[in-house]
Amino acid sequence: MLDIKYIRENSDIVKKAAIDKLIDVDIDRLLELDTSIRSLNQELDAIKENRNKISQLIPTLLNDERTEKVAEVKKLKEQITNIETTLAPQKEEFTQLMYNVPGVPLPEVPIGKTDEDNVEVKRVGQIPTFDFEIKDHVELAENLDLIDIPRGVKVAGSRSYYLKNEAVLLEMALTRYVTDKLVKKGFSPMYVPTLVKEAPMYGTSYFPGGREQAYAVPEDNLYLVGTAEVSLVSYHSDDTFESVDELPKMYCGYSSCFRREAGTYGKDTRGLYRVHQFTKIEQVIMCEADFDKQFELHNFLLNNAEEIMQELKIPYRVVKVCTGDMGIGQVRKHDIEAWMPSRGKYSETHSCSSFNDFQARRCNIKYKDKDGVTKYCFTLNNTAIASPRILIPLLELNQNADGSINIPEVLVPYMGGMTKIEKKK
Repeated sequence: MLDIKYIRENSDIVKKAAIDKLIDVDIDRLLELDTSIRSLNQELDAIKENRNKISQLIPTLLNDERTEKVAEVKKLKEQITNIETTLAPQKEEFTQLMYNVPGVPLPEVPIGKTDEDNVEVKRVGQIPTFDFEIKDHVELAENLDLIDIPRGVKVAGSRSYYLKNEAVLLEMALTRYVTDKLVKKGFSPMYVPTLVKEAPMYGTSYFPGGREQAYAVPEDNLYLVGTAEVSLVSYHSDDTFESVDELPKMYCGYSSCFRREAGTYGKDTRGLYRVHQFTKIEQVIMCEADFDKQFELHNFLLNNAEEIMQELKIPYRVVKVCTGDMGIGQVRKHDIEAWMPSRGKYSETHSCSSFNDFQARRCNIKYKDKDGVTKYCFTLNNTAIASPRILIPLLELNQNADGSINIPEVLVPYMGGMTKIEKKK
């Protein structure tokens, strides 16, 4: 959420941000409501002040004068009620509009409408060649009894699956390897709630715009998260850090994640690329409101994910995400895309985002700077690892002619020394 004062003073910039991010929000109407609400509040405060003065005076008055003032207070109360009745719907409309005002992208962000307009920054690793006809991850995994998609669909519907046998061990190895790596870098590991109230979804800016992607439990007014980011940022909602020395806060959150994938009918239907339930470790940082510090930490998060890809020996590229492919609150974003042989292209596995104070304003997360001034924190996040999507390149890039799959060297200690997944005799 942006500061309304900033919106008043920079309405043209905010309007452009909305256009560039493809967000439909009426900034003129927002400012019209802002003016009206401030005027009505001033009028309301004046009437209440007058009412209070007269109310304090009444006990000292007698007879007709007392009756007159009581009647005057009654009229003032009616005026207050009328103004409050006028204010209520205006405040509600104002709040809903504010929730749809986007964060302003940094100047470096490319203008575009879809991921096709993202700008490549670099490529790392060589795309391998095979001297045999390769299989995709589904065929490989089914032959080795690692996944069962038909039974997943039977039990839970489309985009569902069972991970089995060594695939389960491989996912566990990945999550433990990544967690160990991040803990050594100073992150606090967290196992987070995956069912949350509505407020954390609004606070992290997944609502209202992403409501159609969330699974809801209406009986309890709870929602399944699509990322541990929701729970990690909300962990400090309504907190004020007493000193800037307490920052940055760095968390790696382990969780199951759930997304409805609304609007993707017929897209990426084969295999494990786009599923409803997955496991993810998310990096989240809260820091002081310093643009240079945020830039440094953004690159730190991005580098962590790149190190993971390099150690897994997965070829990848990094792209600057364009305005139309960004979320409402993001001001700077990079994606990492892994080479997936069966798809014949690089495909997203990580998203690294900076928010300025957009989420912190919504969640009311503050700190006191070195001068004792209270400010909103800046927040950042990036995927560390997400499975089963990461299994696609891992299985396909490490396959052998006989259908077996080599275990990446960095994961061997986490697989009990296993170096290869082979067909069971």
